[in-house]
Amino acid sequence: MKFIKFYILSILLFATQLLSAQIEFTTSVSKNKLGVNQRFKIQFTVNKQGADNFKPPSFNNFKVVGGPSSSVNQSWINGKASYSQSYIYILEPKNEGNFVIEPATIEYNNDIVKSNTVKIEVTEKVEIPKDPNNPEYIAQQNIHLVAEVSNLSPYVGEGIYVVYKLFVSENISVNDWRVTESPQYNGFWNQDIEVKDGTVRRGKYNGEDYRYLILKRAVLIPQRDGKLVVEPIKMDFSVGVPTGRGDFFGNMITRNISYSTESPTKNVLVKPLPEEGKPIDFTGAVGEFEFNVFADKNILKANDAAQIKVEVSGRGNLKLFEIPKITTPAELEVYTPEHKEQVVTSLNGLRGTISDAYTVVPQYKGKYKIPEVTFSYFNPKEKKYKTIKTEAIFVEVTEGKELPSAANNNIVSNQKQQVIANDNNFRFIALNTTFNPIKKGIFLNSITFYLLLLLPFLAIPIGIMIGKNRAKRAGDVFGNKIRKADKLARKYLSEAKKQLGKKEAFYIALEKALHNFLKAKLFVETSDISKEKISEILQSKGVDLATINEFVEVLNDCDFARYTPTTNVMMEQEFEKAKTVITKIDKHL
Repeated sequence: MKFIKFYILSILLFATQLLSAQIEFTTSVSKNKLGVNQRFKIQFTVNKQGADNFKPPSFNNFKVVGGPSSSVNQSWINGKASYSQSYIYILEPKNEGNFVIEPATIEYNNDIVKSNTVKIEVTEKVEIPKDPNNPEYIAQQNIHLVAEVSNLSPYVGEGIYVVYKLFVSENISVNDWRVTESPQYNGFWNQDIEVKDGTVRRGKYNGEDYRYLILKRAVLIPQRDGKLVVEPIKMDFSVGVPTGRGDFFGNMITRNISYSTESPTKNVLVKPLPEEGKPIDFTGAVGEFEFNVFADKNILKANDAAQIKVEVSGRGNLKLFEIPKITTPAELEVYTPEHKEQVVTSLNGLRGTISDAYTVVPQYKGKYKIPEVTFSYFNPKEKKYKTIKTEAIFVEVTEGKELPSAANNNIVSNQKQQVIANDNNFRFIALNTTFNPIKKGIFLNSITFYLLLLLPFLAIPIGIMIGKNRAKRAGDVFGNKIRKADKLARKYLSEAKKQLGKKEAFYIALEKALHNFLKAKLFVETSDISKEKISEILQSKGVDLATINEFVEVLNDCDFARYTPTTNVMMEQEFEKAKTVITKIDKHL
C-alpha cells in the first residue's frame, strides 16, 4: 500500500514539473478597435528564460512608429519563481479595414514556438477627446508642423518658395524626431535649399509664444497652369509629456510617448501666361533679365578662332528656357556652342548667368556681319512681356585668301611698275679667276653631256603641263575646299590624340575632325550639318545603318561630354570609337 502511494505521488510530482516546464508565448494589444489616426501597443510575452531569436510578424497594413523595446519581469513569491520577457511595438494603421496580425516566433530548446494571432478593426478618423490628461491630446496641442508658401497665385514659370517649420511649446519636450515622408511637388520644377543653421528660434504661433525650427526649404517653379498641390511633410516624434505629478524633489515627472503629425496641404492656383502681346521668339523665360551678345575678337586672320558669347543674366527660371541662337554667314565655320551655367538658388529664386559660347573660324579674308539677336521674357511684377535686341557684330578678317567670287573678278593689270633701286643692286665683280683646264675625253661628247644638252628641251613641255595642272587645281575652288577639309580632319584628329586628358581641348578637336571629315567626304557645309541630313546622305551612299548610328553617337558624345564628368579612359575610348567609325565610312566611300 505504501508503495502504491509513493508511486502516485511520484507521478503527480512529475506531471507538475512537466506542466511548470511548458512554455507560453502570447500576443496582446492595447486595443482591438481604433481609428485610422490612432495608435496601439502590441506586446509579445514569453514566460521562460533561455528563449531567444525572437522574430516579429511582418506588420502588413501597419507602420511601426515605436519599438522594438524589451522588458523583463522576474519575481520569487512564497517559494515560487515567475519570469516573463516582453517585446513591445507601437503601431499605426495605414488604412481602414479588418486586419489580422500573424504570430511572432521564438526559439526554445531547439524548437520554434509561435504566439497567437490578433484581429484589429480600423475605422475612419476619430476625434481625439479634449482630455487635458490624455498625453496624445497634449502633444497635439503643443506640436505643430507648418508649411509657409511665398505666393499661392503665381504665373507659370514664376519662382516661389516653401518653408517647413516645426513649432513646439514650452510645456513639453521633444526628445527625438524623424521625417517619415518628404513632400512631393508634382507639376513643379523644384530644388531644395540646404538648411545649414539648426538654431532653435522663438516666435509666435496663433498668438502664443513657441520655439520653432526650420526643417526644410525649397524653390518651386510651376510648369503648368491650374491647381497644383504642395503636399505635406510627415514626421514622428518622441515626446516628453508632463504628468501633472512631481518627484520627491519637486521636479515634474514626464511620460515619453510616440506621436506623429503632418503639415497642412497647400493648394497653389497657377495663372497661365497671357497670350496678348506674346512675342514670336518667346521660349518661356519668366523673371527679370539682361541680355548680351559680344565677341572676344573683332579683327583676326583666316583660320584663327574667335568666340561669340550669348549671355542671359538676372533672376528667374534661368534653367528652364532656351538661349537665343546666333545666325552666321556661310563663310564662317561655327562649332557647337559650349553651354555654361553660374546659377545660385535662394529663397528669392534662381539668380545668376547662363551662356552659350560659339567658336567661329573664318575661311577667307573680308568683313562679315553677325545679325542682331532678340530675347523675349515675361516680367511677372509688371505683368507684361519685354524684348531686348542686341546690336549686330562685325568680324573683320584682315589676312587670308580672297573669297572665290572675288578672286574670279580680279583682272590682271598690264601697267608698268616702278623699279626701286637700292644699294645692293650692283655688287663687286671679281677680275681674277681660278679656272682649271678640263681634261679632254672625260665630259665632252659623253652620254652625260648629251643628256644635259637635251634636258632643257624636255623640261619645257613638262613645265607647261605642270603649270596647266596647277592653274586648273587653283581654279577648282570646290576641290580645294574638299582637300583642305580632308587635311584639317587629319590635323584635328591628330590634335585630339595629343589633347587626351584635357577634356575641353580634346572634345573641341575631335568635333572639328568629325565636321571636316563630313565636309571632305560628303561635301556638306558646317552650317548645314545636322544629324538628320548626315543620316540621309550616308544612307543614300549605301552606308549601313549601324555605322551611321555609330557616327551620330560620336557626334552626340562630343556635344554632351564637355558638360559632364569624364575620365581619361572614357576619352581614349571616345577617340578609338571616332577613329574606327571614320575608317569604316572612308573605306565604304
